[in-house]
Amino acid sequence: MGEATPNLDEFFPEKKRVRNPLVPVGALITAGVLTAGLISFRQGNSQLGQKLMRARVVVQGATVALMVGTAYYYGGNPWRPR
Repeated sequence: MGEATPNLDEFFPEKKRVRNPLVPVGALITAGVLTAGLISFRQGNSQLGQKLMRARVVVQGATVALMVGTAYYYGGNPWRPR
């Protein structure tokens, strides 16, 4: 009855979990720019708010590209036959 629950690493020993430290930084920057843009819109400065929203799209795209690039670099290609 004292069995420990198996860890996922036991089932998938060849897969390592890789973390890119730039992804959380990009997420925080995205959230910050989004917040600043919403505050600008609320204060009536729609021109600055629009620029901040465009900047948010760029930062968010860069963050997604980092995530995809990290997965591609450290992960296997699922379309390549083994």
